[in-house]
Formats: sequence, structure tokens, C-alpha cells
Amino acid sequence: MGKKGKKEKKVKGAEKTAAKMEKKVSKRSKREEEDLEALIAEFQNLDAKKTQVVETTCPPPSPRLSASLSAHPEKDELIMFGGEFFNGRKTYLYNDLFFYNIKKNTWVKSEIPNPPPPRCSHQAVVVPQGGGQLWVFGGEFASPNGEQFYHYKDLWVLHLATHTWENIKAPGGPSGRSGHRMVLSKRQLLVFGGFHESTRDFIYYNDIYSFSLDTFSWSRFNPSGSAPCPRSACQMTSTTDGMGVIIYGGYSKVRVKKDVEKGTIHSDMFLLKREGKDDQEKWLWSRLNPSGNKPPPRSGFSLAVGPAGRAVLFGGVCDEEEEETLEGDFYNDLYLYDTVKNRWFPGQLRGNKSEKKKKRRGKKGGAEGEGGEKKEEEEEEEEGAPQGPTEVIKEIVTEDGTVMTIKEVIPGAQEEEEEEEEEEEEEEDDGKIIHTHTHTHTHNTDRLDNHMFVISSGSASAPLVEPCARSSAMATVRQGKLFLYGGMFEVGDRQFTLNDFYCLDLNKMDQWEVLVEMDPKTQEWLEESESEDEEEEEEGEAKGAEGEEEEEESEEESEDEKDEDEHPAVQEGETVTDYQSRTEQYWMGLARANMGPDAKDKKVAKVALAMAKVFFEDQ
Repeated sequence: MGKKGKKEKKVKGAEKTAAKMEKKVSKRSKREEEDLEALIAEFQNLDAKKTQVVETTCPPPSPRLSASLSAHPEKDELIMFGGEFFNGRKTYLYNDLFFYNIKKNTWVKSEIPNPPPPRCSHQAVVVPQGGGQLWVFGGEFASPNGEQFYHYKDLWVLHLATHTWENIKAPGGPSGRSGHRMVLSKRQLLVFGGFHESTRDFIYYNDIYSFSLDTFSWSRFNPSGSAPCPRSACQMTSTTDGMGVIIYGGYSKVRVKKDVEKGTIHSDMFLLKREGKDDQEKWLWSRLNPSGNKPPPRSGFSLAVGPAGRAVLFGGVCDEEEEETLEGDFYNDLYLYDTVKNRWFPGQLRGNKSEKKKKRRGKKGGAEGEGGEKKEEEEEEEEGAPQGPTEVIKEIVTEDGTVMTIKEVIPGAQEEEEEEEEEEEEEEDDGKIIHTHTHTHTHNTDRLDNHMFVISSGSASAPLVEPCARSSAMATVRQGKLFLYGGMFEVGDRQFTLNDFYCLDLNKMDQWEVLVEMDPKTQEWLEESESEDEEEEEEGEAKGAEGEEEEEESEEESEDEKDEDEHPAVQEGETVTDYQSRTEQYWMGLARANMGPDAKDKKVAKVALAMAKVFFEDQ
């Protein structure tokens, strides 16, 4: 009894501490939220003037992260809502709504009267009832300068059959938050975790609420057992029997000193399970210890539910925090979690399997046969010889002059053959989906004042086509295919927000299909402006929230042209290697000036060569 009493006191003490912190955060952030409420009201007034549904065929959505991407419950369509974009000076929040037709590969923008106000980091869940519904809860709105935040606690439903938005006003729901998770479990929406942040304080949650789709009412659960610690951005998956949900990972931070915060990436796993009948329903937390190969710790990963209830996890970032710096390793690897077997599988693309088998048969036949033609023997020797990894380099020049050099290491033929054999062994053992090895992409980043950067990535997969490493991308599954849109990665102080679009068949696991390539023209980044520039930008706030982010950069372009004229000229008939060799000291000096005295000589040399090559190819 004594031990049990101590545990209950600890639980109650933690609840009191959380309640005090929430009250403190709410009080301090009330004033800034009131300021943002006025701005949000302006957007809603603009939306209120729309009286009819307008649908327009359009290009893919603009670059964004932390939007919601959902699969239509009855049609071969995807639904994207909201999201965020930051261009270095200003934060844009969206409430635009897009429908993607999978068969036609086309986008339609749907303007429906009285939508939810702009937001990001919300949650959206589709349900089949009433011809299909999209339920949206919470999220956040940020001031244009990104210094103030408003956290929503509203609940909306988009009736897909009639194309109408409805604001559901039910008392007793979760407090305002973003980064939470929401899933459908039987006839209720379950909401877990999230955070609320102001300029001074923050709080993370581990509470769980249920919204009944039958009674349209909220209720808060008080499960027994050991609950996950407060967190946001975790993986939350319904069990296949509908009797519970599984929580994995997430992120939280604590204040260790007055002005010092420490972030924590969680990698633990929990099961919340319902017990008893409907009238006497109880919920119980328990810790899970999955088998298999669990993902390395990360935050900002994308998640979706694949075939047979398998949870799909893609990408993310692992931040390395020091006293005054924050560097992140971004990932583009894929993991699947089998909710039935409680097992993790690292995803490995197979590539074109039939072609690989033909190659392997050819090698075996050449070894067994004798007296073949000389040409064939030479080919056999070339194919049979161990081949080292190949470095593939792709360069993209953005509209503002940024050069993106993406280096990817492709394994040699011998490595591929070994992977193939391991895949076949595991295929016999497990059945449909094969996953071997872990492949993470570590990005070394250096900020340069002339917007030049290099991304280096090592991969154990053979296909060249795959999404670059990123966090906060949007993901969903429809008809056994994983769809991935946008997201972001960082290089030094610069953030790159993406609008590329990919598809992967989770049953075949062969290769990614590119539906929309990254458009370099969308990679806008503006340095921090003076106060006069900021005032000019403030005039375009309403326009920005509608997703029209246009910036005038003629002065910056003219400065860039002057800089280019000062670089060593390319001589007639000169090769890129000759040019790099002749101008090496110049580019080394420029790279060193940009990267600072503490940068390693090896990194400076690599960047200098890349800069020289880019300039050479632009002439």
C-alpha cells in the first residue's frame, strides 16, 4: 500500500506541476495571442466575402511544410490543407485547400466559403461517413516576423460530398496546441500530446482526448499504467483491431537555466489499449519493446499507415545541440512498423529486380561455361570485378543564385549483389514486404554568404531517384502507395522549403516515382532586412497568407552580377579541370572568407572546387 500511495502522489504532483505551468504559459501568452487574434480575424473577414465554391485547375501547391496530406476515403484523391513557408524574412501561413487526382496526375485548388483560418502543425483525419469527411483540429498561427504564436483549439469538418466547411463547437476539448497527433479509432477521434509555446514559456502535453463522431462531444481519458512523458510530433497509429493506439518517439524540451533550453528526442514506444465494454470502458498504458531494427533517434519525421496496418516512417532530423549552435543531420530513409508483430523493418528499395537477376545469371553462366567468345569473356571480367562505390553529383541553381550540389554515393555491383541475396533470404522468411539494412543520409552543411552550399549523402540503395533528406514533409498512403510532398531542410542559417512530390509502391518497394520535380525557382531566401524593408513587407501580410509570396530582388540580382564580373574569367578552350587548377587559390580564398577561419581545410577545398565548377558552367 505504501508504494502504491507514493506512486499516486507522484502522479498527482506531476499533474499539479503541469497545471501550474499551463496556467503560467496561458497568462503570459494571452496578450500576444490577442494581437494575433486580430490578424486572424482579418483573414476570416476576407474569407467570409466568398459565397460560392470555386474550383480551379492549378499547378502543384507552393513549397511548404507541416501541412496535412490525407487520402480521400472513397476516391483516388489526396487532400492537402494549410502549411507554412518561411523565406528568411517572413513567415507565411496557409489555409488553402488542394485536391490531387492520382490517376490524372492533376491538381485542383478548391476555394470553399468560411474555411478554417491559416495554420500549420495541425492534424487532419478522414472518415468515410456522410460521403467522406475531413476532420481538422488545432495547429498554430505565427506572426509574420515569426516571434509570436497563436495555438488553435478549434475543430472543423470538411464535408467532401457537399464541399462545405463546418466549425464544430463542442466544449471540453483539448487546450490550444500544435504538434499533437490525432487518429481514428472505431467511432472516435483520439488526440494525444502536442505543445503550446509563447515568446517566454512553453509546455508539452501527454494528455489524451476523445471526440465521439456519434455524439459530437469531447471527453478526456484518465488511463492507468505508465504513460509516455509529455511530447509532440510523435508517431500515433491505431491498432488493426481498433482497440487501441501505439505511440512512438516524439520531441520535447525543458528549460535547464533561465535562458537555456534543452531538447530531447524520444525513441520509446507505448500502447494505449481499451478494455471492457462500452458502458464500462477503461484505458491502459503499457510500454512496448519492439523487435527488429528500430529507426535511429530523430524528430520531424513523416508518418502514414500502409498496407496491413503497417506504420510508415520517413526522414526527419537529429539535431546536435551545443551551447550556441544547432546543427542537424537530415534523413531520407524509410522504416515500417508492423503493429501485429510489434516489429520494425528498415526499408530498402529493391530497384529493377529482373535486370539484376539477369546480370547475376550472366555472371554465373560465364563462370561455368568454357570457350566463349573473347568479347563475352571480357564483359564477364568487367562485370565480375569488384566495383567500388560511385559518386553521383547533381547541381541545381536556384532563382536567387544559390547553387545546390547534391552528392550521392551509389554502391558498387558487388555490394548490390550481396544486398540482393539478403533480400531474397528475407523474402522467403517474411512474405510480402522485404526490408534490409538501414540507410541514413548525413548532411554536412556550411553557410556561405554568396549562397553556395553542398549536401553530401551516402546511401546503401541502388536507385538514383529518391527524395532528398528532409523533415516535416507531408505523407499519406492510398491503395498501397506512399505519397510524399514537400518538407524542408536547413543549410547553416538558411532553410530550404520544398514542393517536390514522390510516390512509392509499398508492396513492390522497387523505386520512387517522381510526380513533381523540385523547382529551383521556388527556392527563395532573403537575408534579414532593415526596418524599412520590414515595414514594406508588413503591407503584404494578407496577400502572403493567401499563398502569394512575391518578393522584388532586382537590387540583389544586380549585386550578384557585379560579384560575378570580378571572378576570374574562363579562357577560350579551357576545361573545367584546367579552370579549377588555374584559379584554385582565388576560390580557396573566397571559400575561406565565407566559411570562417575555423572551417577545416578539407571542407574549404571541396567548397572552393564546387564554386569554381558552378561559375565555369554558368559562363
